[in-house]
Amino acid sequence: MSTDQINKQEPVQDPGLEPYVERYTDSDPAVGRRAYRQILTLFGLVPLLAVAFVVLYFAVPHDDAVKFGPLHASALHIALGATAGFAILFIGLGSIHWAKQIMGDHEIAEERHPANSSDEDRQELAKVWKQGAEESGLGRRKLIGFAAAGAIGALALPAVVSLADLGPKPGKGMRRATIERTIWTEGTRLVNDVTYTPIKASEMEIGQLVNAEPENLKDLQSEDFQRQKAKAAIIIVRMDPDSIKIPDSRKDWQVGGILSYSKICTHVGCPISLWEQQTHHLLCPCHQSTFDLGDAGVVVFGPAARSLPQLPITVDKDGYLVARSDFTVPVGPSYFERDSRHDFKKGDN
Repeated sequence: MSTDQINKQEPVQDPGLEPYVERYTDSDPAVGRRAYRQILTLFGLVPLLAVAFVVLYFAVPHDDAVKFGPLHASALHIALGATAGFAILFIGLGSIHWAKQIMGDHEIAEERHPANSSDEDRQELAKVWKQGAEESGLGRRKLIGFAAAGAIGALALPAVVSLADLGPKPGKGMRRATIERTIWTEGTRLVNDVTYTPIKASEMEIGQLVNAEPENLKDLQSEDFQRQKAKAAIIIVRMDPDSIKIPDSRKDWQVGGILSYSKICTHVGCPISLWEQQTHHLLCPCHQSTFDLGDAGVVVFGPAARSLPQLPITVDKDGYLVARSDFTVPVGPSYFERDSRHDFKKGDN
């Protein structure tokens, strides 16, 4: 079948290839050299921007701002975004300029082939790959390859610095000084978590549950306030002293059947306050972990692996509930590094 016969059977005739027009970089060596220098310049700027990113990361104060009329933005974010953004942009521009002006410039056409590749096709691919490598110009202009590799590799520097500075390394000492302690201290009053009203022991009724926080929380601001509020949240319950079990080691942790526990589930950290007065059980709404507040907060159901931490409390001279100390065990969800030997378990008296 002739080409004319094939074209008559197709809805659109094959237009063929347009006449080839030689590039300026191929016809004029001076233009080619200029394009070569431009590519090297674009790739060469990337390591400088990567170093600038790291310098600005540590040099620009986190609270500095840049104003745009009524708007303002973090100076650090703008600096980091500009350096990282231009570095990536220059890699892209350099790669495009390289492909359009230096690499081989010829057009090819081939018939469609089946999805699976034959041995001949794979051999042909290897041949084309080798030909493409030769046409990339790296054989004559090797610095482009080194410049491109250096530019891409330099981008790892800002990434490594940023990831390394995400926060303090969570070693045992750091955990003990941060996430494993709260702002509860001896003599700190227990206050309502909404109104910050101090809570009198004499005003609590049997069966009542109160959501509370430490009184010194209101002196904190911003991120520190949110962080400490999340860790120090508690519940206060009053039960009939004759209906609960109080371990000998915790006799002075309660006031007439009033006990205080962490509000944070020891499974994955959900806030809990679903209180069942008759059974003295506290249920976590996330995964149904259930704690017996009438038996030192032990787990009676669900995935939680640790008892609910109990806050030692007493009353001050005015009759208000105050903490005797911080929690004696870390609050919050369990994790594999945590030493839970001091958590209360059922039967420990």
